[in-house]
Amino acid sequence: LGNGGSTLHALRCLEEQYGDQWTSFTVLLIHSGGYSQRLPNASALGKIFTALPFGEPVYQMLELKLAMYIDFPRHMKPGVLITCSDDIELYSTGVTETITFDKPGFTALAHPSDLAVGTMHGVFVLDPSSFSGKGGLEYGSCYRFLHKPDVETMQQSGAVCVRGDRPGLSSPGSRGDSECVYTDSVFYIDHSTAKQLLLFYKQLGTLCCEIDAYGDFLQALGPGATPDYTKNTSNVSKEDSGLVAVRQQLFSLLQGTALNVIVLNNSQFYHIGTTQEYLFHFTAESKLRFELDLQPVAFSIFPDRAKTLDQLSIIQSILEPGCVIGPGCVIEYSRIGPEVSVGKGSIVSGSCINFSVDIPSNCFLSSVSVKITDGVEYVTMVFGVGDLLKQSVELLSDIHCLQFFGASLPECLDLWSLKASDQLFSSEDTHLGLWTARIFPVCSTLSDSVRMSLNMLNSVQHKSAFKLSGFQLLSVEEMLTYKDVEDMLKFRKQIYDEICLQRQKEKSGM
Repeated sequence: LGNGGSTLHALRCLEEQYGDQWTSFTVLLIHSGGYSQRLPNASALGKIFTALPFGEPVYQMLELKLAMYIDFPRHMKPGVLITCSDDIELYSTGVTETITFDKPGFTALAHPSDLAVGTMHGVFVLDPSSFSGKGGLEYGSCYRFLHKPDVETMQQSGAVCVRGDRPGLSSPGSRGDSECVYTDSVFYIDHSTAKQLLLFYKQLGTLCCEIDAYGDFLQALGPGATPDYTKNTSNVSKEDSGLVAVRQQLFSLLQGTALNVIVLNNSQFYHIGTTQEYLFHFTAESKLRFELDLQPVAFSIFPDRAKTLDQLSIIQSILEPGCVIGPGCVIEYSRIGPEVSVGKGSIVSGSCINFSVDIPSNCFLSSVSVKITDGVEYVTMVFGVGDLLKQSVELLSDIHCLQFFGASLPECLDLWSLKASDQLFSSEDTHLGLWTARIFPVCSTLSDSVRMSLNMLNSVQHKSAFKLSGFQLLSVEEMLTYKDVEDMLKFRKQIYDEICLQRQKEKSGM
């Protein structure tokens, strides 16, 4: 459905459950995570349940979102506030300034960002006559909205401002490093507009394509909106035949609707939806880490002598004395045995490693419980932190373009005694990629599945054979189809209980 389709679906569910009563509601709608291909340790349970490295017990993104938006409902007319689950908006306003969502149409928060950030997000082309450029918070209107534009498009459309200037007006000869654009985060739809969207959804009957709430709703708004974007499908993860037609209908429906913008000049927008961003914000000296007081060790059992390393993020995990964790690593919901060393810049999630092993640097390791027939089994995905799980090719002859931990996929398949064929990939269409490659062995225990996946990785690193041909193999796509969330939560609960017990012992001085 995409986050746009799921928004429409959620509105329908509200109406089905509450009838006309929902017209008086203020609704917070958080997109909980999609496939999370750029941060796959959040794929099985959803990005909104991403654990954060602070709190006793640890907070998840959901709690942080609720805390950040706690003041909004008091200043909001009936309508829907829409937000993602992998971004964090921190802002400060004057004592008398309030963020109010009370205008017809759409109202969006806007944050000053570098141009590079703008290329990955939505960018507002603000109407300069509606802003003074002064103060921490300003209400104005948006001329048009750009979705993931390139730098040239931002410059040509008048989206680039100079910090401290009036939006949309760059002073000649100003230093380039002070240029910024205003990027999107949270947006509000007033009730009558939400009702229009719901009516559109009901008339449509079945939605047969993926709609984006940001790109497909917001690009239709403002006096400068044009329908050109409806034909641009470069940012779509799965292109369906009906997409352009649905976008054009949405454009006709929303054209002329106001896009009000609340510019938060003293604000910072953080995105933690990719492995690189996640590692940076949780382990490096990031501003976010400082502002939220993120901890190197949060609600975990951790050998004291290693506590000197600050560039770590250990979240609800049990690490035994003797293990070595390199700088810049995130370890969450895992048990790490005494003979384990983890190289720098790695992510280990939901795993049990109770054998002797050296995990290489920049390794991504995440275990998933699966139920294919009756019993629970385990699969562990392993990749390089920078591997592109979203990348896919259409032809088998092109799979050499796919890289797994620095080696081409055909090279890896040879080492693992696997044949490149259509059967190797789980996707029914032509999406051949690391996401759909059936390369991860199903095992009966959690630690065995970690061991097998690390053996695969070891064989690629040392160019030594490791036969996978005897195993039942799953792709990441299939792991999510067969995932057993209950079992994964049970494992987390065991770790939680053990940490609580240890805390009690420490308190009573045993």
